[in-house]
Amino acid sequence: MFTSKNIWLILFFIWGLPLSYYRSKFRKLVYQTDSWLINIKPVFGKELKALFGNIYPDNKSYLKFRNFYRFYLAIYLVLFVLYFSFKNNQSETNSDTMKKIEVGSKVHAFTLPDQNGNDYPLDAVLGKKKLVLYFYPKDDTPGCTKEACYFQDMFEVFKQADAEVIGISGQSVESHKKFADKNRLTFTLLSDEGNKIRKQFGVPTNFLGLLPGRVTYVIDKDGIVKYMFNSQTDVTKHIDESLRIIQEL
Repeated sequence: MFTSKNIWLILFFIWGLPLSYYRSKFRKLVYQTDSWLINIKPVFGKELKALFGNIYPDNKSYLKFRNFYRFYLAIYLVLFVLYFSFKNNQSETNSDTMKKIEVGSKVHAFTLPDQNGNDYPLDAVLGKKKLVLYFYPKDDTPGCTKEACYFQDMFEVFKQADAEVIGISGQSVESHKKFADKNRLTFTLLSDEGNKIRKQFGVPTNFLGLLPGRVTYVIDKDGIVKYMFNSQTDVTKHIDESLRIIQEL
């Protein structure tokens, strides 16, 4: 199966394959030789000075290639850092998530602070009301604002269907408070700093692991997940689909 790990391997291969050639060419320029033996000589001091400094200020060929090599190497290092960041994120998710929440799973109660700084125990509504629990990437971003405002627009309809709407993301209580006040949100936002609950639910990431996923869970009065909707970009469909399922329960 083609996975995100394969994407990283392809990126490393495509960007890294010419690296040995470019480094060889750079070393030859620096040490002013055409011999391939320079590639196996354990000399690095002059190479580092040439990379980060300017040892041949009048050599236009050296200056041009040095700047190119710097850019190429910087991109490769960025890929390297992003890969390990992604890998660590995946490792944390795998270790913290024994069994991700899916349709048919029973949701267990947890407690997180709401936008007012008060502890909000999920069992205050879990098993008593229908529940729409939605995970979103970040406060005050265009997609998340659009999603939250549409949930707010439809909040009374959800309420009439005996359903509670709760949003969860990894920002602080203060961030949630500003977000709620700015957009006049009257439903609960929970602060999941450290993304512990997100990991317990097994909410996936998007864009090579760089962006927290946007997933909505519809939970019945028995605490069972009846429906899941996962879309990073189709933000309003989270509300439409949730309401459709809630009205069918």
